[in-house]
Amino acid sequence: MARVFDRKLILEDGSEYLGYGFGSRRSGICEIVFDTSMAGYQEIVSDPSYTDQAVVMTYPLIGGYGIADEDFETRFPTIGGLIVGEYNDHPSNFRCTKTLSEILEDYNIPGIEGVDTRRLTRHLRENGSCRGLFTSVRMPVEEALELIRSTPVPTDAVTRVSCRKPWRSRTANPRHHVVVLDCGLKLSMLRALNERGCNLTVVPYNTTAEQVLALKPDGLFITSGPGDPANVHTVEELVHDLRGKLPIFGVGLGHLLIARAYGASTSRMTAGHRGGNHPVRELATGKIGITAQSHDYTVDEASIAGTGLEVSYRDLLDNTIDGLCCKEDRVLTAQFHPEGAPGPQDFIHLFDEFISLMKEDSHNA
Repeated sequence: MARVFDRKLILEDGSEYLGYGFGSRRSGICEIVFDTSMAGYQEIVSDPSYTDQAVVMTYPLIGGYGIADEDFETRFPTIGGLIVGEYNDHPSNFRCTKTLSEILEDYNIPGIEGVDTRRLTRHLRENGSCRGLFTSVRMPVEEALELIRSTPVPTDAVTRVSCRKPWRSRTANPRHHVVVLDCGLKLSMLRALNERGCNLTVVPYNTTAEQVLALKPDGLFITSGPGDPANVHTVEELVHDLRGKLPIFGVGLGHLLIARAYGASTSRMTAGHRGGNHPVRELATGKIGITAQSHDYTVDEASIAGTGLEVSYRDLLDNTIDGLCCKEDRVLTAQFHPEGAPGPQDFIHLFDEFISLMKEDSHNA
């Protein structure tokens, strides 16, 4: 017997995409974006950078290896929804503890399969990300559009995903103490720093410079996260107050916030960069690596002049800025995710560079 469509996605331009529901069956309005990763759907679903966004997976079959408890990037996923071409609810993996649908249901995240993801991805690539509604197949389009128009666009994503109070992640035989500013922390970033001999104190995004210095850190790490960097003024102020006082490393949203703290501007991209297959050039060496990215905003090229920042990495697809540095202030940034998760680790050495900056700082103290 043929399956009958029971769910659909309605975009704000009135276009409809029919499919079958999995995960939570709730209705929800999200920004619709696409991700070109071929694997790592669990890490994507649990990456706070996707808060309030529904992700279209361009890889055609999703769910085949299920969910493993050790692979979550956050304890409480906040992704808006998941859109796939074909969903496999019978995974084959010795590490599997749950299916993808079960996890989406646990966290009230809607999913839809059977969608023409090629058509939808082309629409988003050519016209830009847009808002959409997960709903029953019976929902009239005009009613859905009115609901989308009347629903405010959230601007407090970082506030919602950041921790509420400081907590610690320790390692054996620590050599450094790093304060981690949580703007939407991925646990793989903590692991990368722990593995390099760092004890970590994770603090909320709105922690002040005085509070950071009171912890006597050797360095400050600013995480990736969701939303528009222009909505996170407190982090800009923190970086402005701390630059030159200790080594600072920012990834993803952290990269954008550091740029803004130095006086550069940021702007929204048409469709953003998402996936584990973005080629990037390291300008100092000429090395080209493949990176994992998940962002909607970029640093404006013309705004870098006079800030004291230098471009250190460039995206080879569109020549956008993918990394910055200020040698005098011991600051470095990456728009991409050096730790992968999911994706390659061609530039994992950025964490080692951060460690080197802290070592040099301690020797000069």
